[in-house]
Amino acid sequence: MASLRLRVEGRVFKDRHNREVTLHGINCAGDAKLPSSPNVPSHVREHFFEGDHLSFAERPFSVDEAPIHFERLKRYGYNTIRYIFTWEAIEHEGPGKYDEQWIQHTIDVLRCAREYGFFIFMDPHQDVWSRFSGGSGAPMWTLYAVGLDPQKFAVTEAALTHNAWSEGPENFPKMIWSTNYWRLACQVIFTLFFGGRDYAPKAIIDGKNIQDYLQEHFVGTCKHLAQRIKEAGDVENEIVIGWESMNEPNKGLIGHVDLSVIPSEQKLQKGTSPTAWQAILLGSGRPCEVDTWEIGGLGPYKTGSRLVDPRGTTAWVSPDYDDTKYGWKRDPGWKLGECIWAQHGIWDPQNDRLLKKEYFSKDSKTGKSIDYEYFNNHHFMEYYRRHRDAIKSVHREAIMFLQGPVLEIPPSLKGTKDDSPDMVYTPHYYDGITLLTKKWNRYWNVDVFGILRGKYLTPAFAIKIGETAIRNSFKEQLTAIRQEGIENMGEHPCVFSEIGIPYDMDDKAAYKTGDYMSQSLAMDANHYALEGSGIAGYTLWTYMGTNNHELGDLWNGEDLSIFSLDDKALPTSLLQNRQQGSATLDARTSEDASKPSFSQSRSNTDSQAPINPENLKGAVSTPSISRTPSVLSGGDLATSGYRAAEAYVRPSPLHTVGTVKSYGFDLRNGVFNFTLVADKIPSEEAPTEMFLPEYHFPRGVAKVEVSSGKWTITVDEADHGMGLIQRLRWWHGKGEQSITVRGLKRKIGAAAGREDPHDEPGYLEQCQQTTKCEVM
Repeated sequence: MASLRLRVEGRVFKDRHNREVTLHGINCAGDAKLPSSPNVPSHVREHFFEGDHLSFAERPFSVDEAPIHFERLKRYGYNTIRYIFTWEAIEHEGPGKYDEQWIQHTIDVLRCAREYGFFIFMDPHQDVWSRFSGGSGAPMWTLYAVGLDPQKFAVTEAALTHNAWSEGPENFPKMIWSTNYWRLACQVIFTLFFGGRDYAPKAIIDGKNIQDYLQEHFVGTCKHLAQRIKEAGDVENEIVIGWESMNEPNKGLIGHVDLSVIPSEQKLQKGTSPTAWQAILLGSGRPCEVDTWEIGGLGPYKTGSRLVDPRGTTAWVSPDYDDTKYGWKRDPGWKLGECIWAQHGIWDPQNDRLLKKEYFSKDSKTGKSIDYEYFNNHHFMEYYRRHRDAIKSVHREAIMFLQGPVLEIPPSLKGTKDDSPDMVYTPHYYDGITLLTKKWNRYWNVDVFGILRGKYLTPAFAIKIGETAIRNSFKEQLTAIRQEGIENMGEHPCVFSEIGIPYDMDDKAAYKTGDYMSQSLAMDANHYALEGSGIAGYTLWTYMGTNNHELGDLWNGEDLSIFSLDDKALPTSLLQNRQQGSATLDARTSEDASKPSFSQSRSNTDSQAPINPENLKGAVSTPSISRTPSVLSGGDLATSGYRAAEAYVRPSPLHTVGTVKSYGFDLRNGVFNFTLVADKIPSEEAPTEMFLPEYHFPRGVAKVEVSSGKWTITVDEADHGMGLIQRLRWWHGKGEQSITVRGLKRKIGAAAGREDPHDEPGYLEQCQQTTKCEVM
């Protein structure tokens, strides 16, 4: 069998030439959360509940449009795609009924991506379970399978959905969708999905507990797609290199110590914030006075309370519901029209008394108390093994990207039989202050991860003052998350499969002014953290082909896409420009025989070997610098409306001969630094390679300094003749080696006609702006 394009080796990825590969990636695409026919974005109520009769066959985009999107992403420098798909896209019609049209469409799109040389791992995506419980992921029939009626969620607040928001979709509160994890629908279905056998033994359908029924269908859907990809013959391994386990799983009520109080691990409260007991009562039609919360600079704060009165309407299907619609057979012991928890004696609907407030707090088999760490090692890992084994039975070489609940301690797998060499730790991270407030505060932020891990005596000590402290805090948090993965899971790569920023900051001010300074600063701070944390890669959230200024990502009011139809996009091809302005592609080389670095490189390699056929002449003579303007050079991008591209289109290692020691891009000064440790001299055909964006490093402007060796900068036809990008190739010596590339120095935000008004404020000024304190 031919060697794999990508494999896992300890904490890193390796290619066919045994070079370390850095995953520099993007989520593609957010459009995949929504059906294409009928086209029902989250702000549209019409056709919303027609969940059985729809199609995702044009998601994330059509096959005809795919080259436009992939070439654009390639030009941004991405080599990796986290490919978003949902369970609903495949099995929406009913249990076991797969949408083969969507599957074929997906294979066709993946084949197109293959031409651009991407590494792709598949993401079975979900947010708060399903579109019908306020997010994305599972088909509508899964809610009916657990006895819930999604058309009654709005009045009972079992879930808050954008589509059915009573005050109009334009008034849907920002980020409130994520509070659905602590409302009835999600609490019920995640509890049943991960712990149905333990906590709902009466929930039997088709002779199986609901836990096994749901997991078998979800995992079976992924396995079916993997099988079709394998049968395609030219997609598995060559383009699809792995599978993620599940996006942002949640434990539901498992481990809930007291149903009558808000659990300590619930850090997000916004709008009405019912306890689990209140959510149960509301779901059964009882009125409750529920506390209301809002998000402030330092997190949630209580604003009052509000009476929520369903007026007798319940979130459960009616007793006369046609339970034969989807073809399953429910056990007679599982009654329709009645709360599943009442049927298990947790509360008495006759007098509305809570009888077992601690019901979910212990493992029913062992009696041990459950926290998120226990859940991850038992309930989640039971699911993960089922998912892993199903995928591996089809795609034997698949790299498995394990993702547990967000910001929780990963499973303790080190040294166990689950410590598989082809596993990757795949956490998520968001700057919560910026995400929830939709503002970039350069004066202070909070070390959220440090608070969660008990790093501080009081949360006040977690406040970071000043932009430098904020950036370093982000880096320290990502480094700590990576290290936590190593300590618990063993020596595996760490890839952050989601990290990003909201673009609609400051009430969408940038869309009116073209000034994306806040977005650039926030994006740069996140990338600074990624580059400095020692991880093996990341996939930024997100790319969305249909984003626009008015509706953002067309999903729950989010607006995190790096691309928008209403912003000028970076040009997607250099080919037309080259054909018009120059008959050949340009190359710069370093062949200065007077430099010691040149001598060292020549002494260890064949001095007569050409760099490549196209730039042989340039390698042995004084290079000529074309004056043909680059599509991404000079003033073209230095105008408003490029959506903070200066911060996310940035240089990165791609293939490293040896081990990456450190790398980072100084956006303010336009300087890229990269240090590696090589145990051998690079071969002529497989040197160390870096992506070098032309915006920051126009040909004729970039200055390169190396510790040893020779280098070339070319804009060439890489990756199957598609996706023209500028690369720096470096043939260096052995041992620790470093390279510095200096490009254009710009003021952040200058592209919008607004320069960064000053360097970072001093400590005194920051304190005064933050706390209005006086200093003697």
